[in-house]
Amino acid sequence: MKFTPLALPGVLEIGIEPETDARGFFARLFDIEAFAAQGLPTHFAQHSLSHNERAGTLRGLHYQAARLEAKLVRCVAGRAFDVIVDLRRSLPTYGQWCSVELAADRHNAVFIPAGCAHGFQTLVDGTALMYFIDVPYDAQGAAGIRWDDPSLAIVWPLADPILSARDRALPCLS
Repeated sequence: MKFTPLALPGVLEIGIEPETDARGFFARLFDIEAFAAQGLPTHFAQHSLSHNERAGTLRGLHYQAARLEAKLVRCVAGRAFDVIVDLRRSLPTYGQWCSVELAADRHNAVFIPAGCAHGFQTLVDGTALMYFIDVPYDAQGAAGIRWDDPSLAIVWPLADPILSARDRALPCLS
């Protein structure tokens, strides 16, 4: 497994190291010892799937306000532009964002530490993302930031995103 730091502290892109032969390849997607060595969670309380029919679907930017959660997100079909926003007021990167393209054919994932908001935009039809979350979901603590918050100035790759009513109504960070 390859762990590559991204622009925000604790955010890592996780790549595979496939063992290839005439049949295809075999690769580890999760290894408790490798994750522990990186200081990452080794227990995930919830596994979720986000299936998205159409390219341009945008979900986010979501986070848990009361019970902070860390996430491991992997694209299992299609491609997605994945965005992480730092909400950790104790860090100089508060209010900054970074992104990574997750793609099923790249077999990559992103680790998002607790205290960050997360969202993505699908780049092709039929995109599915798998989430591994370290704490159980807390509906009362569900929160979010507006996807087009001018203070964040996120450059989403596709214009006119497909949004839920909930995501359209999210407040700006400030």
